[in-house]
Amino acid sequence: MRVSIAVFAGLVISLWSGSTHCLMAQAVCADRLSFTPVSQPNQIEWNKFPDFTLPFPVIYGGPRFADQQASPLRHGFSHLVTAKDNEVGSLVTARQRATVYYGFATGLNQPWETLSSPWNNSLIAYRSKWDSYLASLSGGQKNAAGLYIIPFDRLALDIERILPSDTRILALKNESTIPVMYRQLSDADFLVAYKNAIRSLYAEGMSYVRQHTDLTNTNVSSYADTPILNTYLNVIGNSWTDWTTNLNRVNYLVKDSSGRGVGGAYYDQLDALSPSAYYYYDYPNPLARDYLPYLLFHVEVNRAWSTKPVVPWVWLRYHDSSSSYPNFIQPFMAEATAIFPFFSGASGLWLWENPGLEQTRTDTYAAYEHFTHGLYRLSRFADMFQGTYELVIETPARDLMDKQLPVWRGVVKDNKILIAAQNSYAANDTQKTSVTVRYKTWQQTIELTGREVYLCRFDMGMVTATETDLASVTVSPNPASSVVTVTFPRLPNTPTELVLLTIQGQLVVKKTVSRASEQLLTSQLPAGLYVVRIQNETGSQTQRILITH
Repeated sequence: MRVSIAVFAGLVISLWSGSTHCLMAQAVCADRLSFTPVSQPNQIEWNKFPDFTLPFPVIYGGPRFADQQASPLRHGFSHLVTAKDNEVGSLVTARQRATVYYGFATGLNQPWETLSSPWNNSLIAYRSKWDSYLASLSGGQKNAAGLYIIPFDRLALDIERILPSDTRILALKNESTIPVMYRQLSDADFLVAYKNAIRSLYAEGMSYVRQHTDLTNTNVSSYADTPILNTYLNVIGNSWTDWTTNLNRVNYLVKDSSGRGVGGAYYDQLDALSPSAYYYYDYPNPLARDYLPYLLFHVEVNRAWSTKPVVPWVWLRYHDSSSSYPNFIQPFMAEATAIFPFFSGASGLWLWENPGLEQTRTDTYAAYEHFTHGLYRLSRFADMFQGTYELVIETPARDLMDKQLPVWRGVVKDNKILIAAQNSYAANDTQKTSVTVRYKTWQQTIELTGREVYLCRFDMGMVTATETDLASVTVSPNPASSVVTVTFPRLPNTPTELVLLTIQGQLVVKKTVSRASEQLLTSQLPAGLYVVRIQNETGSQTQRILITH
């Protein structure tokens, strides 16, 4: 048994392959199981792991192979996308099933499919298609109200028939099949017409599902239709403030009709948001090192725009546009992917696999065991994510990517803090990296080795709150007319700045906080959406506010 000792700040922690405990009983680190990853193709050896559960949904959309005992459900996963006949009812209930509606907008050779165009589509044909799907999914069963009863707890729509940029939308004006009345519009009016029409078409499809299905016990989401779209190269091209306050960054599909915020008929029908965070680069490519902050960026930025639960889709292969496709991601990447999203506020995870690959390829699925190992380690601290707890996100993932810093995140409950940390930028497996983690007046220096996934809980004792928690500041009323009042639970001890910005990021008001209740006069400002930002050395908090007259 290999044992290494890390000594820091008067605290001694043993790190080894079994259970890890602080010698002074101040910290406990997650168990690391000693297992040999599967080496035979097209197998996943679930029996390597003890039975365990997690307090959030983790959907298993991977291959089942020979397993007929619903093994993922005993090893951290809450739902199965593929359940075998002998499992349904006995081993897998409707509450443990999830499904994806692929081809929601395809298969009819309509403009929505061929051009991503919202015009001249046959809604009669689409409604017939959707009805056939729902009838098949339900086995024809309906309730007393005539609504299809589907035996699934999670329904994800895979639509993906939208033009993402203004440039591509305007290219439609050159298509002869686009109605003349739209092609004759100015570019600006054409963009408005397209975006309104495609939002309506998406909403039409979702409305049909909702109006014809008993979704009382079913959570509905739509793959990748989130406020911030899947993006890679330009994450650090905009500041974190810009990403979280500038409406120009928001996917127009989920903007409200006024264009002043996230919303609209389609967005309003979503129960959860499903950003896609697949990886594009393998080590030693320098861009591969961004994988973890990239994943967390998508969780954090969509949470900044929406209060809906964020359940990212993750894939254990590199993206199919990558030169590394269809290889599996690195073992430490798989383990970190299972752990870190919950520290950034994800409400669940959807582990996806391309259904066609299982039938057409022979691969070694060790990455699935490393992902499951990550879930197992996290399960050792499942209690930290139950009841009332607080996330500790000192630096946004976008800024960690920009500065190429190690990731650390915390979860606080009572007097304990659970720390997850990894240095995805480590040059090799032996590089030592010291990281200072902190919460209010408590802090600790931990040491990371290589790209290891660190997961330890500390007993902080009594932590005094000498600083005002910026998350507890209230901004009211909202909407506002003549005055906006910013109220602190107590006057901050640290110099704190209050800033009012336009939604485009232009400075309107800037003042230093000198009392527990500060007022911003807004009567002379144009009506519209603004951003209030409170910031000091302990962090920052932003809130959007609508000014009306």
